[in-house]
Amino acid sequence: MNKRDTPPGRPPPGISTAQYLRNRKLQRVVIRGQDKSRWTDFYHAVLTAPWWMFLLGLAAAFFGINVIFALIYLTDPGGIEHARPGSFWDRFLFSAQTIGSINYSVMVPKSAFVNTMVVFEAFVGFVYLAMIASLMFARLSRPSARVMFSRVAVVAPFDGVPTLMFRAANQRGNQILDAAITVTLAYQALTQEGIPMRRFQELKLLRARTSLFTLSWTVMHRIDSTSPLHSCSLEEFRDRQMELIVLLRGTDDTLADTVYVRHAYTPEEILWNHRFADVLSVNAHGRRVVDLTRFHDTSPIV
Repeated sequence: MNKRDTPPGRPPPGISTAQYLRNRKLQRVVIRGQDKSRWTDFYHAVLTAPWWMFLLGLAAAFFGINVIFALIYLTDPGGIEHARPGSFWDRFLFSAQTIGSINYSVMVPKSAFVNTMVVFEAFVGFVYLAMIASLMFARLSRPSARVMFSRVAVVAPFDGVPTLMFRAANQRGNQILDAAITVTLAYQALTQEGIPMRRFQELKLLRARTSLFTLSWTVMHRIDSTSPLHSCSLEEFRDRQMELIVLLRGTDDTLADTVYVRHAYTPEEILWNHRFADVLSVNAHGRRVVDLTRFHDTSPIV
């Protein structure tokens, strides 16, 4: 394998899993022997493209279709009534009126060739409009969650046991039903043959599921004798390139569809002997208050 090639499912060399998850551009891995003619990949790319790129692509396709038909109409100089001879702009406008099902005002088809092409372009316009409508609906109906994770994770005593903790908050006004979260420890290890391998081990959480995820959720893993993090120091975290990969999934109560959120923490984003600031309180009217301005705040344990 070429040194610059990346095995499928693994970050490129020098790129951490956290960076790989956060930067979509880094996920473009070189894959040899893949069938690039699969339309499912094109459909997936259209659905996941940014809105500005999606709308720009629609405009470019519309412009390109009209340019092609304008060039075709130019092959019949007298086929369009009241069109200036040899005028590409007149043919372009005539094509735009045809594909958009706009009633002709001045320019009208005259020859049999142009009338035939008008019928064909009208069909292309119907197909293009149907594709736009379906793609817009597919993009707008895709469920998405607005979940914020704390910038850092902390390790602090909880009930007398060192505990790894980080926060998650639902930033949308609705609820995520039957939310479940998994935390996987990724670390570098050597096999008995001395081959470096990336290992993954799921961490046991104090509460891995909640029926209603509405406000804030502090995810905790007890670092006891059964934990893979037992007796692990910050230096070992860095030497073994340990990272925490977080996946949260649940059901959006508005769309009744499953949503997924992912995050990751590098060794530099794990603070030892720190606590999170309290974000929950009750105001004078007895209502619960979640202060997200302190969501990322931590303080050292004295």
